[in-house]
Amino acid sequence: MLFLQGARDEFAQAALLEPVIARLGKLATLCLLPGADHSFKVPARGAVTAAEINDEMLGALESWTDAVTRA
Repeated sequence: MLFLQGARDEFAQAALLEPVIARLGKLATLCLLPGADHSFKVPARGAVTAAEINDEMLGALESWTDAVTRA
């Protein structure tokens, strides 16, 4: 399972998700997106842009897909 998580997500806080991911072990991968909220939106004057968040998400998906198909 791939978890894409915004670091500013108020609905699915990373602190609550991390124990679940730890219990899933190798079955789970967490990609924590800095500055992103629940909808992966970032502040207009934030440290990262929406394009950077999208690139990071796509990179995480590509890496995860490659790992799963090699298994």
